[in-house]
Amino acid sequence: MADTGVVGGERVAEAVAGAVAVLRTATDRDWAQVPAGRVEWSCLKTAEHIASDLIAYAGQLAGRAQEAYVPFEIFLEEGTDAEGALQVIETGGTLFAATLRSTPRETRAFHPYPFRSANREGFAAMGVAEVLLHTYDIAQGLDLDYEPSAHLPEYVLTRIFPEVQPGPDAWRTLLWATGRGDLPGRAPRTGWRWSNNLVLPAERLTLQGVTPAAAAELAAGGDGGFAWVEDGPFEGTREAAGMTLKAYEAGVHRPEFGLFVLVRREDGRAIGGMGFHGAPDEDGRAEVGYDLAPSARGQGYATEALRVLSDWALARDDVHSLCATIEPDNAASQRVIARAGFVRASVAEEQAYGETETGLRLYVLTGRTA
Repeated sequence: MADTGVVGGERVAEAVAGAVAVLRTATDRDWAQVPAGRVEWSCLKTAEHIASDLIAYAGQLAGRAQEAYVPFEIFLEEGTDAEGALQVIETGGTLFAATLRSTPRETRAFHPYPFRSANREGFAAMGVAEVLLHTYDIAQGLDLDYEPSAHLPEYVLTRIFPEVQPGPDAWRTLLWATGRGDLPGRAPRTGWRWSNNLVLPAERLTLQGVTPAAAAELAAGGDGGFAWVEDGPFEGTREAAGMTLKAYEAGVHRPEFGLFVLVRREDGRAIGGMGFHGAPDEDGRAEVGYDLAPSARGQGYATEALRVLSDWALARDDVHSLCATIEPDNAASQRVIARAGFVRASVAEEQAYGETETGLRLYVLTGRTA
């Protein structure tokens, strides 16, 4: 199992090293007098911003900040030149990479976009993005050629841009996604934010949204960056990961209506998957599914998670009802769905859903029960 903290630290270090190598060829220039690409800062101010973000992200994780940013900022001393700015970027990158490597897997810290927290992998992706994009801005201002290794923008896109359909060139796609370039067949993008994964808390579990990067690993037989129980993930979770990946590749993925991995609080072990078969339809109906590793069954985990997921979904304006289809002989799943408040659909409802032809039983939930 690859340690996402170690991998994130390596990606940050690589991004910083590549950026500094290019920018160091122009340290004889007065960066304070040169605008940086399309941003409103000078090249020197943009370099200061890169360093500040790297150290701020390290501070969020190291301080385990939960409600707001840790209240500090860094600035370059007056009179700092281009070489000095690069030294601060290198220092910030080293501190951030070390923090990522030492941060426990289940740690999350405050970040506002879009669900008010990020894990170490999300922070790593944001840090890499800051380095790549603002190095590009500075390079534009200084008339330097800059293009990072393709796996770095791909690392960013598959973790904090889940709504962006991948293109044939990850770097050009990332530039387009952040308003810095054009892509054939796609309208210019004028507004964007990082999109870290959604995590829903339950009493004994957390439901952790699966990124396209994690979905690809799970679908291919890997662990998706989660520490699984010995008999997990089960086949249904891998199939759901494949569905998530296909939606992402088709450009129709809505991450909050994708797959969640169920992680036990007591030991940080992943025990199963639960989520949606896609975004709500025009009637506000969304279909749910779930799958547990055999060793985690019979302990109420699926019911607990399904109640939380259902409450979250039905509190939204775009969801009016939930449904699930279950094999007639799957008594255990039928008990889970009933305990979560779903009821067996009428014959007319099953006909409307088309389930009379599949032989599956349809269960629906339109409001919470005590």
